[in-house]
Amino acid sequence: MATLAPISIRGLNHSFGKGSLRKQTLFDISTEIPQGEIVIVTGPSGSGKTTMLTLVGALRSTQEGSVRVLGQELCGAKPAALEKVRKQIGFIFQQHNLLEALTAIQNVELGARVSGKIRRSQLRKRAAHMLDAVGLGDFLHHHPEQLSGGQRQRVAIARALVGEPAMLLADEPTASLDKKSGREVVDRMKFLAREHGTTILLVTHDNRILDIADRIVHLEDGRLSTFTDSVIANNRHMMQVLADNRKKQPIEEVVENLDEPGFNMLLNEITEESQRFLEATALASDVAFKSMLARGLSAFTHKLSQLLNAERCSLFLVEGNSLLLKVARDLEEGVEIRIPIGSGIAGAAAETGEVINIPDAYADRRFNPDVDKRTGYRTRSILSLPIKNQQGHVFAVAQLLNRNDGQPFDQNDEARFLSFIESIGVIFETLEDLSSFKQGAAELKS
Repeated sequence: MATLAPISIRGLNHSFGKGSLRKQTLFDISTEIPQGEIVIVTGPSGSGKTTMLTLVGALRSTQEGSVRVLGQELCGAKPAALEKVRKQIGFIFQQHNLLEALTAIQNVELGARVSGKIRRSQLRKRAAHMLDAVGLGDFLHHHPEQLSGGQRQRVAIARALVGEPAMLLADEPTASLDKKSGREVVDRMKFLAREHGTTILLVTHDNRILDIADRIVHLEDGRLSTFTDSVIANNRHMMQVLADNRKKQPIEEVVENLDEPGFNMLLNEITEESQRFLEATALASDVAFKSMLARGLSAFTHKLSQLLNAERCSLFLVEGNSLLLKVARDLEEGVEIRIPIGSGIAGAAAETGEVINIPDAYADRRFNPDVDKRTGYRTRSILSLPIKNQQGHVFAVAQLLNRNDGQPFDQNDEARFLSFIESIGVIFETLEDLSSFKQGAAELKS
């Protein structure tokens, strides 16, 4: 017989207020969360995320629909049944809700005591261990007023986790934590899910912790959707807004007419959207979004060469043991330029991960003149930058060729090029899947 899911929601609707002031906040929510699964709920403020969390946690009465938690139907359940469910759940909310009269260890002990799973003789030891796990081993006997906001939140997290609950509900658990502390907390949650089968439902705006989720769902205007659908919709909406604001000019024309501050603003807007795709891992497969980036990337590199007073800017993608030229001015369709890693200036930058600035290409033994022969171009000076992905590995190389005034590239050129490439690299990383890139380019021509 299959085990019932710890959380099963069917046709959930919820409203606040009465009569003419009644406002519906949740609309026909249906989802199921198996044991040991970590589900993250994203969405804008006021979308109903916290309301849904409190309904699942038996902290609010279910009005319409079915909410079955840990085998108990909450709609119409008696107070005693709701309390029994709550005792099996660990809660972490934006407000820490610590008891001011108790020390940190006493607050955590209280959480252990409520769970009823820990022997009285072990309460103090388990509370101290959990506080140490969240980095507060030296603050056991501090009262809440003696702790910072982040430290108080960590006490609340320790209190929720100490009883190894069957379920954990968390509302912005890392909002007041730095990157290191936030990572330690979510890693502890992940351990509970994997080792103890704890089911976790987590509401967050923190993109740094999306990677712990088995599944991400999105709640907006009271309606639940998959995160993939919502991100794609948001990106399409964002691009429509950009098009409308710029009188629907082709992106090449938009970029061509921008000054440097305007170019930076547009680049940052699109980079932020690309970053969201990368952080959501599998979400970078949307062809429409990739098509926009493919066209934009070509326009951006051309504009970049103008801003930096260079004849051209090129982008190479690391593919296996070679570099494939992906973006270059006047690159003929069907012409494939491939350079072995370690060969040529771009190949050397990819191999070493270092910036390479060459004042005279033909005087440098690493230079590969074969590319010039195949393109009919004459290279004089080169500024080559490795581009690293989120894991810190070189996945691409950007190059500036030939300053228009005939001078070699200087340190100022290098600094400005680096500042732009940090953004362009994020966009390029979104296009790392070559088949999707080609599919997007084909769509543009149709």
